[in-house]
Amino acid sequence: MPFSSDGLISRATLNDNVSVSSPASPAAAVPEAVAATAPNSAVSESQRSETLARSAALVSAATMTSRILGLVRDQVLTIKFGTGDQLDAFNVAFRFPGLVRDLFAEGAMSAAFVPTFTRELKRDGKRAGWELGNLVISGLLVATGVISLLAIIFAGPLTHWIAGDYAKVPGKLELTTQLTQVMFPFLTLIAVAVAFMGMLNSLRWFFVPALAPAAFNVASILSVFLIVPFMKPLGLDPMMGLAIGTIIGGAGQLLIQWPALRSEGFRFHFHFAPSDPRFREVIGLMAPGTIGLAAVQVNQLVNMWLATHEGTGAVSYLNIAFRLMFLPIGLFGVSIATAALPMIARHAANDDEKGVRESVSSALRLMLMLNVPATFGLMVLAQPIIEMLVGYGKVAPTDVHGMALALICYAPGLVGYSAVKIASPTFYAMRDSRTPVMVSVLSVTTNIVLNLTLVRFLSYRGLALGTSLAALVNAGLLFWILRGRLHGLDGRRITVALLKILAASVVMAMVAWGLEHELSIWWAGHNALHRVVRVGVAVSGGLGTLLIMAKLLRLEEFERAFGRVLGRFAGRSARA
Repeated sequence: MPFSSDGLISRATLNDNVSVSSPASPAAAVPEAVAATAPNSAVSESQRSETLARSAALVSAATMTSRILGLVRDQVLTIKFGTGDQLDAFNVAFRFPGLVRDLFAEGAMSAAFVPTFTRELKRDGKRAGWELGNLVISGLLVATGVISLLAIIFAGPLTHWIAGDYAKVPGKLELTTQLTQVMFPFLTLIAVAVAFMGMLNSLRWFFVPALAPAAFNVASILSVFLIVPFMKPLGLDPMMGLAIGTIIGGAGQLLIQWPALRSEGFRFHFHFAPSDPRFREVIGLMAPGTIGLAAVQVNQLVNMWLATHEGTGAVSYLNIAFRLMFLPIGLFGVSIATAALPMIARHAANDDEKGVRESVSSALRLMLMLNVPATFGLMVLAQPIIEMLVGYGKVAPTDVHGMALALICYAPGLVGYSAVKIASPTFYAMRDSRTPVMVSVLSVTTNIVLNLTLVRFLSYRGLALGTSLAALVNAGLLFWILRGRLHGLDGRRITVALLKILAASVVMAMVAWGLEHELSIWWAGHNALHRVVRVGVAVSGGLGTLLIMAKLLRLEEFERAFGRVLGRFAGRSARA
């Protein structure tokens, strides 16, 4: 069975704007250290699991700042503007460049550029790497520049196609069009920023690129207070200030990385040469990598399009709920995949099928241990969590309830999304780009069919539920096919672990819900302190219950994730 690690390198460093860790971090070298001290076949299951969990803990820490700032950004926008027509218009307008960015810039770059750039560095040195970097960045400038120009010119028909029902509200469709025209150049800025991130990761710079998404979120938050107030005196809609902040945030993602890249010797000069074989190689690799990772973004576009027909607030409800659901994915799903994939890539490069199988099994079990309880927690505490985060300002109780229902329907997809981030890149490691592409297309088709059906009965809630079910279908198909390729996936062990995790999660959810419910009766109140305390007590009680249940059920994955591993990580961080 042929294997290759090329497709994995990028996902270990770039997926969802996450990096592994800083070069100085002790755990950053753990996988390499293990490989250096013992053959792959000699690495025990315990060593592999603990190495994975330590690395995943580091990635979670690196991801947390950006994810939380992203949540704060949505929280500030929702509290400031409510969930009315203005925020709906902004969310739809930003979805256009965001979708193209996810598909073309981040997805494509993670599938093609990083492994090619790394190979150039190793084979011919930095000068060859810089040449390739200039080729790719120049190509991105041309391609995204043309796309942005066309989008600005045809923004009217584009927004009318996606959000035609907005024309029923005076000025709403026009505002969406104007915001789209202002924000689309964000695509060019972020494409170059992702290229910078890829080059820095290849040079073992991880911390600085990990800060880039945080720069965007900070700029967006500050624009609410520093730019938006000046819009009305200038005769502009306040949301235009937010659009300007988006452009500034895109530039911030680029500029924060430039000093580190410059210190390595990179100097940009425009060199657009589409006939260059290296450039053509990168472009040739982009298509399957982009399509293979496209299901999430395309499904979100489908959701947005259908939600625009479900009345004011539906787009915003889904947006904030999806952000909350995606927070555990960033902290647990992406981090575990990021930590696991370098090990999977090494085993694949050595044609070590047993090592790949055990690494995938270990990653999947650890992912289930973290994400299944998170799913139950989000479902039973959806209403109090939403109230705590955005139940202020212009957000009405009906809006809070709407967002909570959307979150409940999105939550089951958490496991599916996280599992795909382990399974899909594993196929690329096995030099199989066709399977994830085909499954991704099938997932999008499933999502469309489910959403068109469920939206008739459940309105916007059906869109969230359909997306969750499609994510689970995507993950299930990938692992079913992967099981056949690897002649098994330690199925009995995974099944036993899942049953134990489900039992522990159900008890945890009952305790968390009961604590919050009783506190809301005994200590009624709607100010920030009341809400934070109720949620804090519920979460703490739930985690304590999960700990007890894990001990009673002898869940080894829990012990590795929250016992020795995170304890050692905390100790090492303190000594660093």
